[in-house]
Amino acid sequence: MKKSLIALSLGGLTIGITEFVMMGLLPDIASDMKVSIPVAGYLISAYALGVVIGAPLLVIIGRNFPPKKMLLILALMLTVFNALSIIAPTYNFLFASRFLSGLPHGAFFGVGAVVASRLADKGKEAQAISIMFAGLTIANLIGVPIGTYIGHHFIWRYTFILIAIVGMLTFLFISLWMPNLEKSGDVNMKTQLLFFKKTEAWLIIGITAIGFGGLFAWISYIAPLLINVSKFSPEDVSYILILAGFGMVVGNFLGGKLADKFSPAPTVLALLFVMVIDLIMVYFLSSNQYISLFFTFLTGAISFSVIAPINMLMIKTAKDAEMIASAALQGSFNIGNALGAFLGGLPLIAGYSYASPNLIGVGMASVGMVITLILMQKHKTSLQLQNA
Repeated sequence: MKKSLIALSLGGLTIGITEFVMMGLLPDIASDMKVSIPVAGYLISAYALGVVIGAPLLVIIGRNFPPKKMLLILALMLTVFNALSIIAPTYNFLFASRFLSGLPHGAFFGVGAVVASRLADKGKEAQAISIMFAGLTIANLIGVPIGTYIGHHFIWRYTFILIAIVGMLTFLFISLWMPNLEKSGDVNMKTQLLFFKKTEAWLIIGITAIGFGGLFAWISYIAPLLINVSKFSPEDVSYILILAGFGMVVGNFLGGKLADKFSPAPTVLALLFVMVIDLIMVYFLSSNQYISLFFTFLTGAISFSVIAPINMLMIKTAKDAEMIASAALQGSFNIGNALGAFLGGLPLIAGYSYASPNLIGVGMASVGMVITLILMQKHKTSLQLQNA
């Protein structure tokens, strides 16, 4: 494994802990800041808003920077903005620091995905991207549980010290291990933004925001599913979530291998189909604890197996605008996060069981499949016109 890819993976670890640890720290932060848990929940929204705004904005601003310099700036932003949360004296200050922490998220993954594909051996581009995203999955497996434990048993601010330390290591190892890749040439803003005039761009964004949103319809309500349907104790949930994190690690690498062996679009279609079947099974079989544990691992694996193929699909489609397109894709993942959580909560509000959000996930993944088929048909038509 190339050391430069490990440096990118450390950035994914920093981002993964930053994004997901907040869910477990909400009660501690709410108590310390003297706000309600729903109000503390706005800190999650602040981060997501930062991701959506920062992803295209920072890539456009740094469009003519060499990739290594851009990654170093983004790693420094991750470190400094997370460090602000350590000293946050008020809720509003913490809200602002969470928004700022989200700004480099999408840009780092966007630039990093393109850099990883350039660093990869021929035919292994998607696997290289999956190595970068491995940091995100390891964060769910190890980093988030450790950060949550620190926040619960000591002081929640110590968790952000941990994040800042990992951020500093990211900066250090990118500086030491990342080669000085040449920039792609002088690319003006108009050239970058022209990509979004393509129908294909919006189809891929739709696949990500809607199809991948099926994952978030599941994981947003996994705790009440495990407690109320599978009948696990609340104390068991944190340990079971480690199983989901392990599945994400496995699925991430599997998706990279599949995307290199097959074309990205058919791979995305097949994985979304498997996600549909999986979420149907979760809905019907989660009352059995052993089966529930198995599907917690499997659903985590299937959901994260889509990441590398969809990134490769975007990069291959966005000629001359790979970085802004890849960064926009990261914003789409966060839209899927918000959309899946919102739509998945609607059947619960209507009084249906805690397994019902999975049917919303089935619907979202199915829509993602339809959009993928449209994209594949469009690609096929374009090739026929070129060969005519």
